[in-house]
Amino acid sequence: MSGAVIGGVGAWDLLALAGAAALALVYAVGLHRLWQRAGYGVGVPHWAAGAAAAGWLALVAALGPPLAGLSDLLFAAHMGQHELLMLVAAPLVVLSQPLVVIVGALPRGARRALAAVVRRRRVRRAWRLLTAPVGALVLQAVVLWGWHLPWAFEAALANDALHAVQHLSFFAVAALFWWSLVHGRFGRMGYGAGVLVVFATALHSGLLGALLTFAPSPWYPTHAARASAREVAPLADQQLAGLLMWIPSGFLLAVAGLALFAAWLGEVARRDQRAGRARAAAAAARRRPSSG
Repeated sequence: MSGAVIGGVGAWDLLALAGAAALALVYAVGLHRLWQRAGYGVGVPHWAAGAAAAGWLALVAALGPPLAGLSDLLFAAHMGQHELLMLVAAPLVVLSQPLVVIVGALPRGARRALAAVVRRRRVRRAWRLLTAPVGALVLQAVVLWGWHLPWAFEAALANDALHAVQHLSFFAVAALFWWSLVHGRFGRMGYGAGVLVVFATALHSGLLGALLTFAPSPWYPTHAARASAREVAPLADQQLAGLLMWIPSGFLLAVAGLALFAAWLGEVARRDQRAGRARAAAAAARRRPSSG
């Protein structure tokens, strides 16, 4: 269990909150500088700044009291942390256009050095791989299922530093997943690739939630012991955790999938309109009498 410091929040939780606050400060500085140069609301729209604020609040809700303290005691609260990090904080941070803004906060020399690194072929190739729809899907699935293996989850519960790595990896792979949907390139498949990726993610995460919900016995002895010590039925605690993974995740992914499907249909309609206009222009050109 995390060493309690303030309100049941451990030292690693406080360190994570300090890191989130530092990133929020860097974002605010970068946004101010960007809007000073380009004009208020130019380059990064107001709604993106609002998404950044909401994402930071979601991080605080996940890592701060009272949820951080409860997560040491109840598996359902622990799962609530994970869902906030992956389904709320990560997509909001991605929508806030963080790379554009944070780079704007760096000194000119640092920006040039970073640009030189980003232009390297290996870096570009690795970034394309990580943010490709299939790559982001596979990476998130491996991290999600891997950490929920009983021995891995128990190890995280026994070691505060490893627990912090678990939370960081959940947030990081979720951010890459949402980045692939919002900013990534889908190649010839267009938005259809996004729909397939969202469907596959909902399928595998929902399956894990269902397995937790309908398991005949608790998977994690440490959480079971802590729940029993507070007169909470361990299996009921795990069932609630499984439902938190299964239902909210499925709902939010369904909304994302429907939005991508609507965008896909819109893109198909626009493509047909462009093709129709091109055919009409070609037909008009053929009917136009020659000037010679």
